[in-house]
Amino acid sequence: MCFSAQADIFAGIAIGTVALDTRRHVSQRREIPMAAIPLVFTTHQFTEALIWWGLGGQVAPSVGRAALWLYLLVAFGLLPVLVPIAVLALEPSETRRRIMTGFAALGCLVALALVMAVVRGPIGAHIQGHHIAYDVYPSYGFHLTALYVLVTCGPMLISSHRQVVWFGLINLIAVGLLAWLSQSGFISLWCTWAALTSVAIDLQLRRSEEPRTLASAFG
Repeated sequence: MCFSAQADIFAGIAIGTVALDTRRHVSQRREIPMAAIPLVFTTHQFTEALIWWGLGGQVAPSVGRAALWLYLLVAFGLLPVLVPIAVLALEPSETRRRIMTGFAALGCLVALALVMAVVRGPIGAHIQGHHIAYDVYPSYGFHLTALYVLVTCGPMLISSHRQVVWFGLINLIAVGLLAWLSQSGFISLWCTWAALTSVAIDLQLRRSEEPRTLASAFG
């Protein structure tokens, strides 16, 4: 996240509170993947706090390095798979589910390519202004970034639920804006934005009087 380790911790606590409340409102198994997203983002925020401390020499280099690996593996390996699967699990339309299945399969391929780039290395992180810039060098980086956005926002845009579509549009606009504002801080800023919008997941699950159609709030 921007600013500092303290800001990440504050965000992690806030999102963790949302994650616990979200879990309380899960009543069907198909809601579990979506309800897991705030918890994943909670872990992500605390992990980035460790990266801040590692870069500042406040924790052992090995701890900071392990946190860097975990952060990138979640961002690159887990999220492009979890998000389309979570949206797919709650979609009632068979036609749209088939299309979303394609997004989920593509998400797995994107995740594999990005994880291979992390494993192949080199990877790194450094403080740049008020954010952490992550150094990862995947082949066809621009194309993979575009596919990453596609698999995380695309399923929402074709959802049969209007609120899901709106969340997809908002997130698509946000990713473009964040990339324009800061290319070096895109990974950190995008994950933070997605984490903060996890509140929408909790609000959807609270609508217990209506059919449980859960909106995805990523990025």
